[in-house]
Amino acid sequence: MPFSPLDLTALLVFAVAWLAYEPLLKAAARGRGAINTDLTLIRLTWMKNMAGRENKFMDGQLLGHVLNSASFFASSNLILIAAAAGVLFGGESTFRSASSLVVIKTSTRLLFEFQIALVLVALARGLLDFIWAIRQMNYCIAVVGAAPDTEDQAFKDRYGEAAARLLNPALSAFNAGVRGYYFALAAAAWLFGPISFLVVTLGAVSLLIWRQRHSKAAAAIRDLRTLLGTGPVPPAAGEER
Repeated sequence: MPFSPLDLTALLVFAVAWLAYEPLLKAAARGRGAINTDLTLIRLTWMKNMAGRENKFMDGQLLGHVLNSASFFASSNLILIAAAAGVLFGGESTFRSASSLVVIKTSTRLLFEFQIALVLVALARGLLDFIWAIRQMNYCIAVVGAAPDTEDQAFKDRYGEAAARLLNPALSAFNAGVRGYYFALAAAAWLFGPISFLVVTLGAVSLLIWRQRHSKAAAAIRDLRTLLGTGPVPPAAGEER
């Protein structure tokens, strides 16, 4: 059997951490403060202000910057996916070269291919998130361009809320794509053995949670949310994808 009990345990922990991280973070951070949840209110305020501005050039520039960032990460993902696929389909010679390294802990070719395939899957999921973010950001640019010039404050508020319901999922998808790099690195740690795989997985999740809840950036964003408004984020303006 290519998988030891420790390999299976580490793989199970990885799967739970990868699939359950975002829902658990949303549940734990609801009303208590985390970067992703606090930013939903900040973006809502941004879109309301956008709808009330006569000149929306700055808003289009900011959205274009995010779109360029997502495109850069998507391109980088493609390069990494091509590299991982090259190793995966390299055949027996690639396995012999890798297994000859002292630091690589892989017992059989099947285990080695599964380890590389897991890295490939993590990167591929991140790529899909970036592609979805890019598509939604293009929709957001159209929304900014279509914002009418009106003095009706109620209409501007409704328009801003609707725009935020589009912008928040777009940037949620972008965040998920970036988070995919953490889990791709954790998956790559499996090559150094199941203990390394388990430690790096737990370390990646701990680092993500710490940055979301306890980093200096999280504290600053929490203060900014308080300045902008302390009310709960409307469900429709959440980070669902």
